Amino acid sequence: MIPSSSPDLTSKRKLSRGQRFLRLLASTLDPRAWAHLFKIVNYYNYSHVQPLRSVRRGEGCAISPDAVFSHAERVVLGERVAIGSRCHIWAGNTRARILLGDDVLLGPEVMITASSYRFHDGSPVSRQAMDEADIIIGRDVWLGTRAIVLPGVTIGDGAVIGAGTLVNRDIPPMAIAVGTPARIVGERRGAAVPPVATSPHAVED
Repeated sequence: MIPSSSPDLTSKRKLSRGQRFLRLLASTLDPRAWAHLFKIVNYYNYSHVQPLRSVRRGEGCAISPDAVFSHAERVVLGERVAIGSRCHIWAGNTRARILLGDDVLLGPEVMITASSYRFHDGSPVSRQAMDEADIIIGRDVWLGTRAIVLPGVTIGDGAVIGAGTLVNRDIPPMAIAVGTPARIVGERRGAAVPPVATSPHAVED
């Protein structure tokens, strides 16, 4: 038996079918919703549709429709690269490249950026110059969900980068790295890395 002093229990108010229809009608007629839709279409166009035409990629790549590219003319993908949902691939503003070897797998929301703002030259940060450096990710590398790769990093063939890892230094081939910043915790076994000739790096470097 519940004591009389207990607070009243409440539940979420459910709308009737008619109320749901009126809500739908109101949102459909709201010009602000359509204005926001045009903003989303514009963002999708300049962050994915147009840049994807500039990305150099091998055969069999699978790229999520909500992956984001910046300065895509400096992005090179090998064969069978898989890029997960909401990944961000940002090459340098002027020169720095991002090179992904064959069979690279990016989990959801991976961030790879070849440039970053300086922060000792004054204020605000957004008006300072940017440092750029190439990022090279070898063949058969797996980057887990929300891993971040910073400018100048090389990740060797066959390496595995754990979810949420911040990679700010080079990772050797076949290494397993986790943490912020990345630290090597093991070595991958039983994997056969393809011959060097299959990698786009041999051509691009």
